[in-house]
Amino acid sequence: MQNIERILGIVSNETKDQICKLDIVTPEIFTTTFLEFAKKHNLEEYSDAVEEYIQNKMANFLQIQDETTKKADKLSQTTSKAIKAIAQKNDSSLNEVLSETKKLRKELEKLKESLYKDELTGVYNRKWLFDYLVEEESNTFRDKGVLALIDLNYFKIVNDTYGHILGDKVLVFVANQLRKTKAKVVRYGGDEFLILFDSLASQSGVRQKLKDLREDMLKKHLKAKDAEFRISFSLGVMEFAKGDKLDEVVDCADKDMYDDKIAIKKRIKGIHI
Repeated sequence: MQNIERILGIVSNETKDQICKLDIVTPEIFTTTFLEFAKKHNLEEYSDAVEEYIQNKMANFLQIQDETTKKADKLSQTTSKAIKAIAQKNDSSLNEVLSETKKLRKELEKLKESLYKDELTGVYNRKWLFDYLVEEESNTFRDKGVLALIDLNYFKIVNDTYGHILGDKVLVFVANQLRKTKAKVVRYGGDEFLILFDSLASQSGVRQKLKDLREDMLKKHLKAKDAEFRISFSLGVMEFAKGDKLDEVVDCADKDMYDDKIAIKKRIKGIHI
């Protein structure tokens, strides 16, 4: 059952990646898309588990929608109070509005966090990437910077040897390590991450920083049952300019990764120490 839950989680992420570019997402669109991906993962015989999972997800979405509506209504009321207080030059009312606004801002930040964070690793998800870094229609970057593509090495061996639960823990570990770059980390696929650096970064500087991080990770011995193993990644780095297409930049970073993957796999031939 744990394996089914993991696959359902993968289907959920694939569904979110598919619908995140849509302007409007209805329960019907979410359900249809989810079932399409569930079929690709051969989950037909687990229809009850799939249906229960969808119902739970829809309940979460409806709760977020309800909270968003309430926050929007509260913001409208607070704005009206502010306009009235300013017109009447009422300091007491303005202080009340300021207090309400600060509280509402914190609540909205928590709501945004639930929408833009990857459920497993806690880093940004693809919805954040498409909402904040690229133009909606053209899928082009809004500003210049440096993109790094991270692909875990031998991750399938980890899953096959120690199980998917430990594999998930490895993904969380890697995400936390990538956060040390102080850049924006996005879970882009199953075991793929994007790291977005601003315009002050250089391609060579980013490459060296990630190589240093990889060496530090290789020194860490991860434990599973009575065994120890280590994890590494391959990396590709590409600068991008405002107006460059996201897909093309990622593709260039993937090609840039080719030599790095060959070199690291010649040196590190597996996960075991």
